[in-house]
Formats: sequence, structure tokens, C-alpha cells
Amino acid sequence: MSQSQGDHDDWRPKTRLGRKVQEGEITSMDEALASGLPLKEPEVVDTLVPDMDDEVLDINMVQRMTDSGRRVKFRCSVVVGNHDGYIGYAEAKADQVGAGIRNAIDVAKLNIFKVSRGCGSWECGCGRPHTVALKTQGKAGSVDVELIPAPRGLGLACGETARHVLELAGIEDVWTRSSGQTRTTVNFGKATYDALLETAEARVPRHADRRREVIE
Repeated sequence: MSQSQGDHDDWRPKTRLGRKVQEGEITSMDEALASGLPLKEPEVVDTLVPDMDDEVLDINMVQRMTDSGRRVKFRCSVVVGNHDGYIGYAEAKADQVGAGIRNAIDVAKLNIFKVSRGCGSWECGCGRPHTVALKTQGKAGSVDVELIPAPRGLGLACGETARHVLELAGIEDVWTRSSGQTRTTVNFGKATYDALLETAEARVPRHADRRREVIE
């Protein structure tokens, strides 16, 4: 965290969005995403969402034959999130593990989006954003993951890899249904991330969160 803070102090924005953030014209991640300006600097996320955490899902050694011989690199898969609705995912390669992780974290911040959370379970109706707002499905490779809204207090009914992704996204309760080679950590994590991305792209009726008020 100290290294990121030091990089942020020396940040000189190169994009229009970065300059707007540094000058105080944009003060929240919601405003940055709604601005329509491309997100190309991870420092924007560091400034607007300073409590971002990261989780390394997988580190894999990849080899390639070149004219000069065999080259070895490390592919790192990382998910970042603030445990409150914002999440990003990326993969990156580098000659060293540490450099690969740092590169993946920076790219994941550029892929950040806001998860649509709510109280989408018919068993609950508390109105709090503790689960996904609607049932969604994600796919990566042979792995299919379905996220189903769950009542408050259930917890995360899923595998360990999916749990890391959902916790960083701020999902507290959810039912999951998965199929395929779920032991493949990268595909399992990407499929879960893809399912969360579907929640952001779907349109959720505004009256859905007020269902309990209507019933009462």
C-alpha cells in the first residue's frame, strides 16, 4: 500500500479523465464511469477508490521457444475490489512473478466496474444491497457459473475461487450453480467475474428494491 501511495504522489495525468480527477472535477468512481471517458490510468482508481484490495487467483509458468532459445514467463491472474460494489479482473505476463502481479493489478484496475447489488431474493425482501440484484450467468472456457440471489444470512454458497471474487465485489449472500472443469482456477474466477459483469449490463427495475415497502 505504501508503494502505491508513493506512486500516487508523483502522478502526472496523461489523459483527460486523469486531469479531471486530479483537478477535483470528478470526485467519485461513479462519475468517472459515467463520464464516458476511457479509463487508462490506474492512478484514477487509486485516487477515487483508495481502499482497493487485491487477490492473486493463479500464477502459472508459460514457456515459448524462440530463435534464441526457450523463454519462460509467469502469467498472473488477479482480481481487485473494494468489498463494496467495485471489482476488476486481469491477467498479465512478466519475466518475474512480482512484476507479473503488479502488471495484472494495474490492468485489473482499468477493467473496474460497479456490480449491481440489491435484495433480489424472494425469500428476503430486506432492501439491503447484500446479494446480486438478479440471476446471472458467466462462462469462461468449459466453466459455467450461475449466480442466484439469496436471502440475508445465507452466506456465500460457492467454491473457494468464486468466494474470493464475490467477497471483493461486496456480495455477502448468494447461491451458485457451476459446471465444467471448476478445478481450473483461472476459468472459475473469470466465469464468476463474467457473471458479475452481466449484473452491471442488465437493467434492474428501480421498484425492485422497494418490494418490501409495497408488501408492508
